Amino acid sequence: MKAERAGAVLPGVEKGPGRPYSSPTVPKGATGKLVRDSLSGNVVVGPGVMVFNDPVHGHIEMHPLLVRIIDTPQFQRLRYIKQLGGTYFVFPGASHNRFEHSLGVGYLAGCLVRALKERQPELDITQRDILCVEIAGLCHDLGHGPFSHMFDGRFIPLAREGLKWKHETASVEMFEHLITSNRLEEVMKSYGLVLEEDMTFIKEQIGGPIDENISEKSWPYRGRQKEKSFLYEIVANKKNGIDVDKWDYFARDCHHLGIQNNFDYRRLIKFTRVCEVENQKHICARDKEVGNLYDMFHTRNCLHRRAYQHKIGNIIEIMITEAFQKADRFFEIEGSKGKLYRISTAMEDMEAYTKLTDNIYLEILHSSRPELNEAREILRKIERRELYKFLGETQPEKVNEIPKDEYDGLADDIANSKPEKNPPNVDLKAEDFVVDVINMDYGMKDQNPIDNVLFYCKADPSKAVKISKEQVSRLLPRTFAEQVIRVYCKNLDPNIVSAAKQYFVQWCIKRDFTKPQDGDVIAPHLTPMKESWNNKSGDEFKTASEPSCKQRLSFNK
Repeated sequence: MKAERAGAVLPGVEKGPGRPYSSPTVPKGATGKLVRDSLSGNVVVGPGVMVFNDPVHGHIEMHPLLVRIIDTPQFQRLRYIKQLGGTYFVFPGASHNRFEHSLGVGYLAGCLVRALKERQPELDITQRDILCVEIAGLCHDLGHGPFSHMFDGRFIPLAREGLKWKHETASVEMFEHLITSNRLEEVMKSYGLVLEEDMTFIKEQIGGPIDENISEKSWPYRGRQKEKSFLYEIVANKKNGIDVDKWDYFARDCHHLGIQNNFDYRRLIKFTRVCEVENQKHICARDKEVGNLYDMFHTRNCLHRRAYQHKIGNIIEIMITEAFQKADRFFEIEGSKGKLYRISTAMEDMEAYTKLTDNIYLEILHSSRPELNEAREILRKIERRELYKFLGETQPEKVNEIPKDEYDGLADDIANSKPEKNPPNVDLKAEDFVVDVINMDYGMKDQNPIDNVLFYCKADPSKAVKISKEQVSRLLPRTFAEQVIRVYCKNLDPNIVSAAKQYFVQWCIKRDFTKPQDGDVIAPHLTPMKESWNNKSGDEFKTASEPSCKQRLSFNK
């Protein structure tokens, strides 16, 4: 990503409404040119502004304080953490990193908050507010570990069983470490920030309320008062999930994955405003945008299905996780005061965590240390594409969904599901299977996130309303969450894999799950045993070119 320093603007430029941010006085004798924001068209004033040529948002400008934050080891670390983790092993274009995504979120956070300020001056959005929101957007992902969500979603739960840790927690700690270790407190003050109050505000936007013991009825935040509650809905919207973080990764991931993005954040920014409901201000969307918001969550679901939860990308992440587990106790990462940490404990010290990136993969792969033999061989299998074999996937009914505390016993359950009819001459064990349970939803488990969105109408833009699914379309989804279970075999021998597929089909019958898509091919002698799998009417097997009698009659009208 190309970055340029923007010169000081010509003297005499007016500070019009909607000016992006305050800046130091232009040095005497400074010369330069006008720089305008590509979205708002506002003039950017002051030296030290950096212009990034972003492949998604175009030329974006960053405030000098944001530039100082970017130019630190803690932020530059994000250049070496893949945005989509193991997905890059499947999609060759998905080589982008957390660094550019963070720049994009910081930029979009500024765009949205400035649009609200210009549209509704009565909100009293200050330059301090704008700068804090931009910083929160910029720094919201500082706490990601190697291969992004693989680290906190797969590795840490296995390596540190029972530990309740998430990357947002580390993002808050890393932000504090970034500011103090680079002595940016005085720089923040020089740009008008009130250190204690604004630091709290930034951290709350990233990780939520600092004091989790506060009653739900009272205002839980300390950085900004209730009158500015809407500011907490820009970077990470806990209310309905509509935030600038998603807007950037939808656009950026689709761009790099080669997948069409049907959601336009620019249009939504044009149709957002703040309304007050029950003595609290919320960001609302125009009522005519409700269909677009359903499309936004549909886009999210498509990205998960086609890329984020790709069956091969997932098994590669599982194999990388296994390698990290085997290598964990043999790694020493030096933290503060010379204390040593492992891969799984580095996040306890931000100095050590700063050194932990995707590079740990190459360190294991290229190591000659004998104690890393097992871990190294797993990574070599990935390099040679000798991956665990995919056996199939199935889905339980909602009432039969598998709870988390039963995940560990699933491989053993499959191993005990040897086919009853024409059993294969192979006895498989739990260690032969890998079971990946994926819970996919619209971002709020089984809830419809649009039920938590507030809208306004043209007739009265100050009044917030809710819009039910029935008011929009009958073609919208009925459910908003599902569980998918994928099973793999570690043994690559074709005979073992064939037997394992039959074990898997028998297990689906036993658990009353859906029939695997290739079930009739891999286990034709087993699928007839399940009556509900074979109770199909003739019309269901007709091709698109063979409409039913009823359809033919309608076509002839």
